[in-house]
Amino acid sequence: MPAEGPPVHFLNMDYLFRILYETVVGVRAPGVQMDLWAMLAQFWLIVSSISFLISAGLLALFIYAFLRYKQVIAEDEPKYRTIHDVHEAVEEVEHSRWKHVKELIESPHVNDWRQAIIEADIILYDALEHDGYVGESVGEKLKQVSAGRISSVQEAWEAHKVRNEIAHQGSAFELTDTLAYRTIQRYETVLREFGEIT
Repeated sequence: MPAEGPPVHFLNMDYLFRILYETVVGVRAPGVQMDLWAMLAQFWLIVSSISFLISAGLLALFIYAFLRYKQVIAEDEPKYRTIHDVHEAVEEVEHSRWKHVKELIESPHVNDWRQAIIEADIILYDALEHDGYVGESVGEKLKQVSAGRISSVQEAWEAHKVRNEIAHQGSAFELTDTLAYRTIQRYETVLREFGEIT
């Protein structure tokens, strides 16, 4: 004998179509509409709850991603400097090199004067190379420089000659304070024209 119990309405197609019809037409059959509205309310509650949880999760994920992005940018900023920052760094190095030359030439010791002239000649070599002149030495590079490009090219030659005397004769070359100062002044004139120092 089959078990008896309440009728199973969700498998009855007639019952489902009747609920749909009565909902569309607005017929208020006792028990039916209440079941439908209770089902819709429960469905809406579940959908709303799930939507809220998903939205909260996505918001938390967005906030985490944004904060992590800011952190990575802050950590990587020193590694990827702009070209402007690089130029400023190069200029700072060049100025510190020239400052060292000026400190050496102000020294009371002749050996410091010699060192100042040699250092100034190295800075001139770098300036010529940076400007596109090729050659193994300052002399080779200066031969390519026209007076139209640098009006103080003769000053560069005079200063470079003193440097060569120091390099070849060493301490045997008599370097007076007047010649040392004048040589550094010549280097300074040339380097200013090149824009290496200000």
